[in-house]
Amino acid sequence: QAQLVESGGGLVQPGGSLRLSCAASGSIFSTNNVAWYRQAPGKQRKFVAVLTTDGVASYADSVKDRFTISSDNAKSTVFLQMNDLKPDDTAVYYCKLMIGGTWGQGTQVTVSS
Repeated sequence: QAQLVESGGGLVQPGGSLRLSCAASGSIFSTNNVAWYRQAPGKQRKFVAVLTTDGVASYADSVKDRFTISSDNAKSTVFLQMNDLKPDDTAVYYCKLMIGGTWGQGTQVTVSS
């Protein structure tokens, strides 16, 4: 079974940027769509962005024009570039394989001054 490992979270001031990574064993993202979700304290996990195997990206309205999802050439790591971060972006961010439903362990993003 594929394993996903997120990294890149941390504490950032409002208006700042972070880049999250989701690393998989092998080039699994060449055959499986991958998505980022986030879960704020006390709230349900919500969709953030998805990248298809054809390289098509879609975003939640709340992050459109601020976040960018992409993958490396080897299709073994997916990134979430987050710009102009806001306090409402504070959450644990998870990546997920859309076929099979494998989740990573999550990485904490905190946006605060």
